[in-house]
Amino acid sequence: MANILDIKQNLMKRMRARRREGKISQSVLAERSGVSLGSIKRFEGTGEIALSSLLRIAVVLGYEADFEKLFERKNYQSLDEVINAK
Repeated sequence: MANILDIKQNLMKRMRARRREGKISQSVLAERSGVSLGSIKRFEGTGEIALSSLLRIAVVLGYEADFEKLFERKNYQSLDEVINAK
């Protein structure tokens, strides 16, 4: 099981990479998302961010659909899939 720190660090790195791929500065991302520049800098440095701010950033970068599947109930096709999922 991944620990929370690893998850935050990986999420932070992926978001930063997507921002850079889009050639969007932290300042521009702050302006477009309505998230403070300080919050974006803190997120990219520590992985700490409010959920509402993360969602705003995801919308600007075009990744809001990724949240649609978070905590979604899995639909199993067979009993074997249920057994193997545990």
